[in-house]
Amino acid sequence: MRGAAGELLAGVRRRLVGRDLALIAAGLTFYAGIAVVPLLVLAFSLTARLTSPEGVRTLGIQLAGLLPSDLGAPDALARLVDAGVALSLWGGVLALVPMSLYGEGLRRALLRFGGRPEGATAWRGRLAVLPLLLATPVLLYPLLLAAREMADLAATGGAGAAVGRVALGFYSVLAALTVPLAWGFRVVGGGQVRWPALIAGAAFTAACVSGFLQGFVFFLSLPLDLGAPFGGLTVVGGVAAVGFWLFLLHLVVLVGWLLTQSLDELLARRTAAPADRPGAGPPECSPPG
Repeated sequence: MRGAAGELLAGVRRRLVGRDLALIAAGLTFYAGIAVVPLLVLAFSLTARLTSPEGVRTLGIQLAGLLPSDLGAPDALARLVDAGVALSLWGGVLALVPMSLYGEGLRRALLRFGGRPEGATAWRGRLAVLPLLLATPVLLYPLLLAAREMADLAATGGAGAAVGRVALGFYSVLAALTVPLAWGFRVVGGGQVRWPALIAGAAFTAACVSGFLQGFVFFLSLPLDLGAPFGGLTVVGGVAAVGFWLFLLHLVVLVGWLLTQSLDELLARRTAAPADRPGAGPPECSPPG
């Protein structure tokens, strides 16, 4: 296991030579900052149309109730849910434009580690991310149902309920993110990796992102004056804090992609190793008789 871990890390270091990981993550965060609100609004809108608007609004309120209220996170989430439920068809079409920018940013970022030039990167990334919208109700609605169970656990109280709430939140987000991350690595990012490495890498990255989201919720509960470094402007401090956490999440995503590439290389090398050994060819057949 130590040898395999060393090979994986060596593959990551090799891919980072001559590349600034923080700068690439910052560029991807810029695209995410434009796309995150339209993406969430569209996700809530499609989920409400395929289930029921009132059901999504009720579950969204329960999810908002799980967030710390000191920095206004519940109100912000409630507004996103209301905007999604009330979104018109024309508003949804307009929201596709900024939402699709994330596909462009993700493809540009992942191609930096592949060494494979291509043309029309922007349009390839934007078009490749659009099919994920069809999966958002299937992914988001179970998360909202999990939030309802988490709200019940929060009302129960006690250490056991608190552990159960954290575990349910962690694994539900992990399950919801694995498929989009696999799609992002393979289709949006144009990553040429084999299925075993893709599934393992996407699941590992989803687990890391889910853990960081738990950390973000904990950060929201801290009694911090976010406006203090910005002359008392709390709104500016809040935007900066959200941007910083988006940057950290995309650092995790990029490292997950590098590990996925390294794992794919390791599996290919170990699969080919037996065939390269002396005498490893097909067995000779004795003549009959």
